Amino acid sequence: MLPNIYLPETTQEFIHRINRLVGNEVPLWGKMNVGQMFSHCCLPYQQILGENTDRPGVVMRVLMQWFFRKSMTNDQPYRKNLPTGPTFIRTGIHDVSEERQRLIAYLEAIEQLGPERLSEIPSLSLGKLSPEEWSNMLYKHLDHHLRQFGA
Repeated sequence: MLPNIYLPETTQEFIHRINRLVGNEVPLWGKMNVGQMFSHCCLPYQQILGENTDRPGVVMRVLMQWFFRKSMTNDQPYRKNLPTGPTFIRTGIHDVSEERQRLIAYLEAIEQLGPERLSEIPSLSLGKLSPEEWSNMLYKHLDHHLRQFGA
């Protein structure tokens, strides 16, 4: 069972791990740098809060709902080097401090939103999710990328 993203102690643990990264760390896998990774990790929260409405195409949504939903929302960690959806790819320069603060603010916003209200918001890729599915998916995604940089 994964930690619950709705609990303050989970948010604080993530904030601690995020703050351990200074920006010059080399990824253990993948192509992103720390600023790009922080920006990438903000995207699910931006979608939840309606700040980003980029949806995968119909074919990709069907594939994700039928074939990837379970692996994205179960309690098993993501494997290294999984492909990134086109709308989630981040390139270019992303200020580490700015992206860090945005990510922390999003974590706190989702904790405050709580499981009942979050489960009322459909995923742009997977549709309606239970509070546990949301928690697992958001936890796994951020944990995966923090581990990518040794945090």
